[in-house]
Amino acid sequence: MTLSDIQCCVIIPTYNNRNTLRRVIDGVLQYASGQEVIVVNDGSTDDTTSILAGYGAKIRVLDNVVNKGKGFSLRKAFVEAIRLGFANAITIDSDGQHLPSDIPLFIRAAIENPGALLMGSRNMQQEGVPGKSSFGNKFSNFWFKFETGLTLPDTQTGFRLYPLGPLKKMSLFTTKFETEIEVIVKMAWKDVPIVPINIQVIYDKDERVTHFRPFRDFTRISILNTWLVTLTLVYYLPKRLFRYIQKKGLWKIIRDEAVKSDESNFSKAKSVGFGFFMGIVPIWGFQLMVGIPLSIVFRMNKVLFLTAAHISIPPAIPFIIYASYKFGGLFYRNGVQITSLENLTLESIHVNFVQYFLGGTLLAAAVGVVGFVGSFLLLALLRPKR
Repeated sequence: MTLSDIQCCVIIPTYNNRNTLRRVIDGVLQYASGQEVIVVNDGSTDDTTSILAGYGAKIRVLDNVVNKGKGFSLRKAFVEAIRLGFANAITIDSDGQHLPSDIPLFIRAAIENPGALLMGSRNMQQEGVPGKSSFGNKFSNFWFKFETGLTLPDTQTGFRLYPLGPLKKMSLFTTKFETEIEVIVKMAWKDVPIVPINIQVIYDKDERVTHFRPFRDFTRISILNTWLVTLTLVYYLPKRLFRYIQKKGLWKIIRDEAVKSDESNFSKAKSVGFGFFMGIVPIWGFQLMVGIPLSIVFRMNKVLFLTAAHISIPPAIPFIIYASYKFGGLFYRNGVQITSLENLTLESIHVNFVQYFLGGTLLAAAVGVVGFVGSFLLLALLRPKR
């Protein structure tokens, strides 16, 4: 099995890695011909240029006149790989942490999983792994799961195999380290299979040079994740949910989640109660944007939560608002009181906003508690051993 069997090239972005660059390229060339190796010199100021010149026609070299960032270099290499007709591209860092001897693992996995994005998974628990790298990876893994619903052991690895087909129609906006997060999230959104494979990793603090700047790059990554989370909540999460409902059927999903055996009655009842609360609490337009992340953080049953949250379906909204207003009147009164649904207008709610907001919050809490207790008792009857 060779790279040509899967129409694959190897991309090596590099910036001032003179200590390890030659070893990485020599290792890659054991598995690739000169036309299959693309090295992007990202404006290096050490002797990288002369090192690359020594390989002549054995490798393809793309140059950035000034340092543009890892993401910019990867995107430039992807364009070149697509132009050359490759179907896949392996990326490997030039800092020496990855071993080219793992390339056959990617080739084998690509044959077994055609069209998949392969992620080289490092053992982040092994001796010598910097604490900030381990933390950064856990941070990235959490947000990737939130944004895609998928669990990966290592989302920050630079050793990957990309299928180039999806990249042809993908718009990428970032240019630094965060590009590697942007591209895998968008591939997941395009339903590209993502397969982790175990790889070796070496962290030699005396030899390895990293250009990751914790504050600056974490800030960029956080801004990117904020944007991706917003897109997830507004579009991709509802899309995934709608597709799932279409596939299985709404009532079957609700029934299956209600009787799912690996979840306690307390957990299910908590999800229902919280759903009722978020469906009524007076933050219209933001109820699910707030409720869904909280249901994930507190490991609730998302289906039961969403079902209960739909207590505020459009026909019920005027009644919920009126009940919130009247409930608030038990504790606080101001302005001209609303005596019937006919008097319920935006202006009247505005005049009596404090009363309405207080009542809506307290009503949401009360209905949430009743929903929790009621569903818990019902589940206790139907699932007594749980």
